[in-house]
Amino acid sequence: MILVTGATGNIGRALLGELHEAGAAPVRGLTRDAGRASFAGRIEAVEGFEAVEGFEAVEGDLARADSLKAALEGARSLFLPSGWGAEAEVLAAARQAGVEHVVLVSSITVHTHPHLPAAGENLAVERLLQDSGMAWTILRPTQFASNTLWWARSIRDEGVVRAPYADVGLPTIHPADIAAVARAALTEPGHQGQTYALTGPERITVRQQVAAIAAASGREVACIEISREEAHRQMASFMDDETADAVLDLMGGDVNEELLKVRDTVPRVTGAAARPFRQWASEHGAAFRWATSVAERTIT
Repeated sequence: MILVTGATGNIGRALLGELHEAGAAPVRGLTRDAGRASFAGRIEAVEGFEAVEGFEAVEGDLARADSLKAALEGARSLFLPSGWGAEAEVLAAARQAGVEHVVLVSSITVHTHPHLPAAGENLAVERLLQDSGMAWTILRPTQFASNTLWWARSIRDEGVVRAPYADVGLPTIHPADIAAVARAALTEPGHQGQTYALTGPERITVRQQVAAIAAASGREVACIEISREEAHRQMASFMDDETADAVLDLMGGDVNEELLKVRDTVPRVTGAAARPFRQWASEHGAAFRWATSVAERTIT
């Protein structure tokens, strides 16, 4: 049994599809509301996750390890995104339930920017897993292509993206490529005890991302470069100062060669080329045209 936590998120949804295509079953998908979970977009030819033989949705909350007992029962492999705050308790519960192998999604900043608080937190979770007695595989992805959904409202309302460091290129990764590596780690030999840094196939700037979204959404979108200070003021409405500074550093204020490096991990592990940003944009162009309520449901 494979338990996929974060099953309705950007990586989890794609991973369910990967596991279905690989014929991996039984699989459970963890969601905070199993009654509303629908994974038809990732598992084709069915109306929902529950309709797929060998797959089931189960309710639980990663922030509350005590809610995972039913989900963990019988599970031998676990897919776990970091960042929920209860990882120590979740890993302890997983080991007690008999889980043998955990695939953890951490962050490339553990390597590139270890001084950042979030990187330190991710490193602490990695070490908890490595010391847990369970087999492990650690994924360290760079910036997600799906982060550009932050721009959806300004694109829909104004046809504009205002961002700092507009001409800094980063090797943004499609979440489906993280899922593809996770599927390999969960179903194939040779990945236990490995730490994989994951990037997309090329560097892409904010300006180029905006152009790709404009082409995919069928509308004109302007890219206006703003100062770090102005960007920080905008971020202050939904994150604290320390987090905003860290995000801005990673967007271009404190880049280094390791953050800029394009890596071949995705094709080496999966046997398939990493997806370029324009593919993600073409798959999600509608999110920049839909009503706010629909687009916001995309960001999970």
